[in-house]
Amino acid sequence: MRRIAWSLFTAAVFCLGTPAFARAGTVIMNPDRVEQDALPSNPIAAMQAARQRVASGDLDRAVRDLAGYVFYHPGEIGPERLLGDLYYRQGNLAKAEAAYKHILTYAPADKETHNRLGSVFATENRIDEAIAEFNRSLPGTDSVPDLVRLHLIKGDFARYRKEREKAAEDFPSDAESQLELGQVYEAVHQPELAIRYFKRALDADANSVAAMSGLGLAYLDESRLAEATTQFQQCLTKDSFNYACLNNLGATFLQGSRWNAAASVLDSAHKLQPERSEALVNLGYLADSKGDWKGAIVYYVDAMTVYPYSPDAYIDLGYTYNVHGLYQLAQAALIKGLAVAPQDGRLHYLLGETYQREGNDVLAKAQFTAAAGADDLDPDVKRLAQQRVATLNGTTPKQKPIP
Repeated sequence: MRRIAWSLFTAAVFCLGTPAFARAGTVIMNPDRVEQDALPSNPIAAMQAARQRVASGDLDRAVRDLAGYVFYHPGEIGPERLLGDLYYRQGNLAKAEAAYKHILTYAPADKETHNRLGSVFATENRIDEAIAEFNRSLPGTDSVPDLVRLHLIKGDFARYRKEREKAAEDFPSDAESQLELGQVYEAVHQPELAIRYFKRALDADANSVAAMSGLGLAYLDESRLAEATTQFQQCLTKDSFNYACLNNLGATFLQGSRWNAAASVLDSAHKLQPERSEALVNLGYLADSKGDWKGAIVYYVDAMTVYPYSPDAYIDLGYTYNVHGLYQLAQAALIKGLAVAPQDGRLHYLLGETYQREGNDVLAKAQFTAAAGADDLDPDVKRLAQQRVATLNGTTPKQKPIP
């Protein structure tokens, strides 16, 4: 049950929980700590320098230098938003929140910043505030999967889905309405319906990169690899520097065991945005698939470092440790993952499997039960977990429809 890490169109993937990371309350560092003359002179160079620091493993230096640049160059959205992103990855949620809110004082309509602020609120379980920010980020960002998760937790997902269905029905020629409904269906693992509405979005706007990416993900969900490949390649024809489409093309090659093609694309994605984790997880998956499981572990740990909130690296690390009989290490990785993604059924399932391999059926059953009742809507995980619980109970599982 290793996990290939797919990327959404933007970086706003979140996992609910309250991780025990250091938090601080100020945004701008003391400029005396970084000499202005030693800093880049323009926003693009400042962001490139920060990303190079992240790629080399020096996240703290990246933050310190970029904070100095932001102090001396106020009002530049790109560097300040990246600074907020790096604070978020450090676990400094208060600093990240303050950075995003500061941007909104001079660019109140910036959708990407509303999207990032929603991720901070979601990570802190501030559900209503997160929903408000994700809604403010639409259209134009991929906040819909986050909204699906939040409405599931809040208990009003049925109402939210009906709203999106009505919007798509009332405005059949509006690309965004069709796109958002497609994203809702994809988020709840209904790729057939998702494909229908992504195609409608493309009928309304043939140049929609988000719809191309979404359609590719839906095809990938159905293991229609050739069609997924075509969509991601078309996406890259429109936007050759699109991280999500690069990573998802690499994920498609992984699923088809096209190792060399995957390596090239994933390396490009990682170099483009080294502060994101999906390509690192997939490079780890690639290394593991080629027999280098120790090298894979390095990639998974790096992915956790640059983005500690996504469960994918914890899942793959726990799986790899399990395969090699390192059960204590697997437990540590999976429990850490559950600290940041307590609703993730895959983490519960793998932890249950770890306990069962160690002969602890009581703890295993508790984890399989949690996986069967998790709200991540992964039907395969639910089915497998139900089977494990039934086996431990000595009964036959009832086949119930999964919403």
